[in-house]
Amino acid sequence: MSAEPIVLVVEDDPAQREVLAYNIRAEGYQVDTAESGDEAILKVKEEVPDLIVLDWMLPNVSGIEICRQIKTRPESQRIPVIMLSARAEENDRVRGLETGADDYVVKPYSVAELLARIRTQLRRVRPAALGQRLEFEDIVMDMEEHRVYRADKSLKLGPTEFRLLSTFMERPGRVWSREQLLDRVWGRDIYVDTRTVDVHVGRLRKVLCANGGDDPVRTVRGAGYALG
Repeated sequence: MSAEPIVLVVEDDPAQREVLAYNIRAEGYQVDTAESGDEAILKVKEEVPDLIVLDWMLPNVSGIEICRQIKTRPESQRIPVIMLSARAEENDRVRGLETGADDYVVKPYSVAELLARIRTQLRRVRPAALGQRLEFEDIVMDMEEHRVYRADKSLKLGPTEFRLLSTFMERPGRVWSREQLLDRVWGRDIYVDTRTVDVHVGRLRKVLCANGGDDPVRTVRGAGYALG
């Protein structure tokens, strides 16, 4: 399975931030935190998270404005944003959703409900991490059984190649830089040379094409790799 999904929690209240981070980590996800909108934008630029939990009431720049900025940038517009707010009026909820938020949770909220909403959003953008079946053309990945098939023939992939393929298959067509693949497949805390990515992509290609068929992994000159 590929590296755990990264959830960015943007909350200015230290106690609330810590409670959210603790409970989300307990679900098995990686957590990054920011206490202001400006810090959140910087964090997203440094490393694109898989999901953002965003408080509406932030100092200086509101959560609404941060959500708008995230959703207007090509590199971050597909990140699910769950907006947290004490504003329970329908027009506030509508405003939050129209700004681009994918979900809107009113304070005070049940932590269990919030975690369920996080799982729902992650199921959409990180199906591999949640054990779902992935398909692209004639390639099938059964994440629960840890098996890969192409044209109904079973393929034997090493653990790294398996995580690499699952990353590609979650987002067909997306171009991944070597640095992004290192973060997603090897993890943020492990130092691996970027040339290692090329080696493992080569191994993945060899297995995928072992029984014939076109190479589905595309090299994008100066940018990285993509599936399809």
